[in-house]
Amino acid sequence: MTKVLIIYTGGTIGMVQDKITGVLKPLDFEHITENVPELQRLPYQITVHSFDEIIDSSNMSPAIWIELAELIEKNYEAYDGFVILHGSDTMAFTASALSFMLEGLNKPVIFTGSQLPIGEIRTDAKENLITALEIASAKTASGKARVPEVCIYFDFQLFRGNRSFKYNSAKFEAFRSPNYPVLAEAGVHLRFNDNVIRKCDECVFRVHKRLNNSIAVLKLYPGISSETVGAIVASATDAIILESFGAGNTTTDKWFLDCLQTAIKGGKVILDISQCKVGTVELGRYETSRDLKSMGVVSGFDMTYEAAVTKLMFLLGRGFTYDRISALLETDLRGELSKVSPMNWTKAVF
Repeated sequence: MTKVLIIYTGGTIGMVQDKITGVLKPLDFEHITENVPELQRLPYQITVHSFDEIIDSSNMSPAIWIELAELIEKNYEAYDGFVILHGSDTMAFTASALSFMLEGLNKPVIFTGSQLPIGEIRTDAKENLITALEIASAKTASGKARVPEVCIYFDFQLFRGNRSFKYNSAKFEAFRSPNYPVLAEAGVHLRFNDNVIRKCDECVFRVHKRLNNSIAVLKLYPGISSETVGAIVASATDAIILESFGAGNTTTDKWFLDCLQTAIKGGKVILDISQCKVGTVELGRYETSRDLKSMGVVSGFDMTYEAAVTKLMFLLGRGFTYDRISALLETDLRGELSKVSPMNWTKAVF
């Protein structure tokens, strides 16, 4: 029988209303079938692992990502797929982080949650949970996992985890992935978009558990001062994410370019991603980004902010050289960016 492990970290999906006080409190997921009796009709074995301390997703951290990765590593051979229940606010960060930490993955790791508690009449929790379980257990005719990726399932759509971000806190349609197609859609039938699902049949599964969160973020805006930029650039960090305009453009003021140049000469990696949610960074296309490219600013292409943060933590944690990190940031490791790389990711070790 197909076996799926549910890992409950916390979040709205696991809340129920106390009948006496009316206050929302965490559900004991060991008794999940009491709230979702439909689970008993699913033709596979479900096991639940709940975190000892339920975590609000706003308190998510690299240490918890490592704990999740270790849980999957420990149970990898015993289960066919994994469903991680997680608060939606930082779900895309965690999904992105695990996509880098779980190298050679050939089983589904499906994140889901909900906008309303599982005990509410109009909740989206039941559909999200049931369909996430169906996806985690889905196999091809040859018996291989249908979606061997770290994904997010929300509101009838399955997204690649490191291509997603939360864009809406008020609708069930909480996530989007504008730079990459959805991997599956759940309607009357569950339809998989097999052409865009990443396969890694020849890969060897291994887990990376070292992360370095020594990262600063410099988000540009018209009129940003030299004092503000200088403080961020001079911070005691190993890397800076530069959130630029449009296709990777910045001011061409000398003081600004000098600040970036000083940081790079000092050994800081500067990764340029766009503030736009759709499109890609194209360093050198306009005069306003030509100097960035020549001084060694790294292009993030069409990576999400969440993927940029977690990919940097992952690469910095590996202890690679400056040049190696810069090269790998511009290389597609886990389907996080669209730039075609000559590197054979099925055989390379990251």
